[in-house]
Amino acid sequence: MISDLAAAARSLRYAGFDAVREFASRTYYGLRSHSTPDPILDAEWDMLVVLDACRADVFADVVGGGEYDFDSGGTATSPASTSTEWLTAVLGSASDDALADVSYVTGNPYSSRTIDTSRLGGYEAVWEYGWDDAQGTIPPGPVTDAAIRAGRTHDTDRLIVHYMQPHFPTVFDDDSGGVALDDWGDQPMSVWEQLRFGRRSVADAWRDYERNLEVVLEDVAVLRSNVDADRTVLTADHGNAFGEHAIYGHPGGVDVPALREVPWCETTASDERTREPSGGRGGSVEATDASVVDDRLEQLGYKT
Repeated sequence: MISDLAAAARSLRYAGFDAVREFASRTYYGLRSHSTPDPILDAEWDMLVVLDACRADVFADVVGGGEYDFDSGGTATSPASTSTEWLTAVLGSASDDALADVSYVTGNPYSSRTIDTSRLGGYEAVWEYGWDDAQGTIPPGPVTDAAIRAGRTHDTDRLIVHYMQPHFPTVFDDDSGGVALDDWGDQPMSVWEQLRFGRRSVADAWRDYERNLEVVLEDVAVLRSNVDADRTVLTADHGNAFGEHAIYGHPGGVDVPALREVPWCETTASDERTREPSGGRGGSVEATDASVVDDRLEQLGYKT
């Protein structure tokens, strides 16, 4: 908890008077944690699709208003308000036997420094080779291809596929707010800082957030047509706050519904061989240099 508060103080040091209110809110809802997380590894699924930073209400609105072959499903309570907390709670604390039956395909750069990936039955860090400097993130395509390869070749009975969307920056235009690795020190304000300082409206950021979810759901449809998984679940590691309780983004150790309430949509997947994955590296890969991990986390808006 102390480390969470220190991180909060650092991230809010330029936010002016409103920083006091946000810091107080983070502290209060960190100390006042009362949610009971729903089990994840103990739940019944063959493939778990993790949509990074996806709120349950946004998922319900997008799916309910679109043409999808599944409904929005229910909700679940996440054990975390950040990816590192989720990785630690779900995979880091699991038994060796449980992890030996899981292949984890991920676009999230925190994976290499948060969990012991050697305990997994299969692991592919797609962000190591699928990163797009122009967008400042990893688009969904390389993750989908890697997951299809894993689904067809890995011996494990369970597959976790971790997409970076709808987490900002956006991936649906050429002006996504991302930066190349060489230029990360000159990174523009994150969307959360823009909201804090009133330089962007919540409605505008919300529309981009929904569109980012729509983009990744297009790839999820491809994934579900190219992997056999009778019990497929779409969920998220955590949500995002758009000013609720004076909180923006997804700070660690904070227990509010905007951050802890995530989708839990049960559906199916069947390999119809509509896609042959291209590029990438199959199988396990070693963690990349720590400085590169830091750079890529910076592009995603994290303070490292």
